[in-house]
Amino acid sequence: MAPEIHMTGPMCLIENTNGELVANPEALKILSAITQPVVVVAIVGLYRTGKSYLMNKLAGKNKGFSLGSTVKSHTKGIWMWCVPHPKKPEHTLVLLDTEGLGDVKKGDNQNDSWIFTLAVLLSSTLVYNSMGTINQQAMDQLYYVTELTHRIRSKSSPDENENEDSADFVSFFPDFVWTLRDFSLDLEADGQPLTPDEYLEYSLKLTQGLESLVLTYINAISRGDLPCMENAVLALAQIENSAAVQKAIAHYDQQMGQKVQLPAETLQELLDLHRVSEREATEVYMKNSFKDVDHLFQKKLAAQLDKKRDDFCKQNQEASSDRCSALLQVIFSPLEEEVKAGIYSKPGGYCLFIQKLQDLEKKYYEEPRKGIQAEEILQTYLKSKESVTDAILQTDQILTEKEKEIEVECVKAESAQASAKMVEEMQIKYQQMMEEKEKSYQEHVKQLTEKMERERAQLLEEQEKTLTSKLQEQARVLKERCQGESTQLQNEIQKLQKTLKKKTKRYMSHKLKI
Repeated sequence: MAPEIHMTGPMCLIENTNGELVANPEALKILSAITQPVVVVAIVGLYRTGKSYLMNKLAGKNKGFSLGSTVKSHTKGIWMWCVPHPKKPEHTLVLLDTEGLGDVKKGDNQNDSWIFTLAVLLSSTLVYNSMGTINQQAMDQLYYVTELTHRIRSKSSPDENENEDSADFVSFFPDFVWTLRDFSLDLEADGQPLTPDEYLEYSLKLTQGLESLVLTYINAISRGDLPCMENAVLALAQIENSAAVQKAIAHYDQQMGQKVQLPAETLQELLDLHRVSEREATEVYMKNSFKDVDHLFQKKLAAQLDKKRDDFCKQNQEASSDRCSALLQVIFSPLEEEVKAGIYSKPGGYCLFIQKLQDLEKKYYEEPRKGIQAEEILQTYLKSKESVTDAILQTDQILTEKEKEIEVECVKAESAQASAKMVEEMQIKYQQMMEEKEKSYQEHVKQLTEKMERERAQLLEEQEKTLTSKLQEQARVLKERCQGESTQLQNEIQKLQKTLKKKTKRYMSHKLKI
């Protein structure tokens, strides 16, 4: 079970000082420590309308968010209170109390708009708090809500598909609750009773001049000076995806550090270890990435992993060269000392020298974990000693000139054969690297495809839930209306029955008198 976050009281999440909004690091630290699913409820509305009091009630406390008793706005910025969810086990309820809108001391509404914007972006349920009736003054006060349309849009380009834009709003925007407090009038219109939802719809009926509002919105979008929700999401995605890349690279480094021992015996051994670590690192990235547009961050990860692989191959080659050079020094140094002492500068010395050389080569080959440079380093060493070998050959008086010529040709043939073997090994290494790059590419495509399929299934599920929720809400409203109409019809029938009963009684009384 994930640990719960226990806050004894609210803490300022976003400070508002002289019109500047700054996040509180301590509050962010608390948020980052939450591992449970969260439900974020934010409240907005005009100042001095009792928002903090309502939020304290949602927290199940009588005290907490600061309450004011004057006409001056009391809450500044956005305050946060994380409490266990009262109805959802293992969920955290994050309450956000915002600075009151419309404080005349501010001088302008720019700050109000940003406070409201942040409340919308951060919350899963947004509560708009107002007092009294929904009249024209309330509509004017709700200006700060409609101002959001000026401040936020889902797409950065106004030319993008309108239906897609609407779908994005469904996923981005929180549920909206309008809390109307201190309402004392009867809920009816034109003599007919209304439900609270019907009263809200009646108050928000379209009036002349919405056309001007649309033109205002279009002009604002055309100016291009509006913050964009898509850009905000992309900014968050960049942060999350950068962190995901770092996590993936850290995992790769950890795995390779634990598994790799340089020099590896073969290139394929190293590439196999790389492939396993690369796959795990890519899985780490896929798990932590978020809205990687055009897969830019995955490409960055792939490029970094390619560089890591190449670096390991280079380190492996260097480690092999160092290991082989050290072995050659240890194994062949006695032979070099004997050559310097002139042991082989005598009749029959050449055959003794070649026999000793072959014995030492065999000993060199028997040494383990020399790595991929074993043959190249040996052949380079032997080539550097060709002049010494030739000198011993030419001074050996036992061998005839013909035998010496034959021996020279044999040495050249062996050297050419060794060079051809080295070229073949280089081609094999190149082919292995090309195959590894192709396997790496296919692995990235495979994991990306799997993630896209999971996200697609999740999106379809969310859309189905959204559609089901809408249908349920429409069914509820329709049911309430039908119940209201049925109640109204029953009332009318009862009135008619009473009227008929009175008329019947009056008629019978009149008839009796006659």
